[in-house]
Amino acid sequence: MFKMLSLVVSHTATALAGFALGIYMLPILMAPSAPPENAVQQVEQAATYRTTFSKERADSDFLHWGEGDVFISAKEIAFSGELAPGPAYKLYLSPVYVETEAAFAEHQSKMLKVGDIATFDRFVVPLGDNVDLSQYNSVIVWCESFDQYITSAQFK
Repeated sequence: MFKMLSLVVSHTATALAGFALGIYMLPILMAPSAPPENAVQQVEQAATYRTTFSKERADSDFLHWGEGDVFISAKEIAFSGELAPGPAYKLYLSPVYVETEAAFAEHQSKMLKVGDIATFDRFVVPLGDNVDLSQYNSVIVWCESFDQYITSAQFK
């Protein structure tokens, strides 16, 4: 009886660990190629604003973080660095700086969802034609699938 119980527990634990690892690895395996470095450099050269994502945000943790440089031009937002991999990342502009899930939820109605982030070391996300950057002071990466704060940076 003990042997059977041990097998059930060990196999269940292994299956759960495999499932969790699969959820973590799937976005990495399915991610498209990052844009070329020169695409990010073009946005950097045209940037009106520059800021930095850091792992040292209040709600960032070992699974949810970003670190690197963000460049904001009149037409695009670009990033070069590293984001913790995850599904359904979205890029937001916010008129209020936030670094917690609670603050994001409180101010989300005032934010602009700019677009999707599908890569984890570089991205370039186009801004719509009618985006007025003077209305915003922060850029935020948010995971829509799990309502999880990833990182943010204030650019003015």
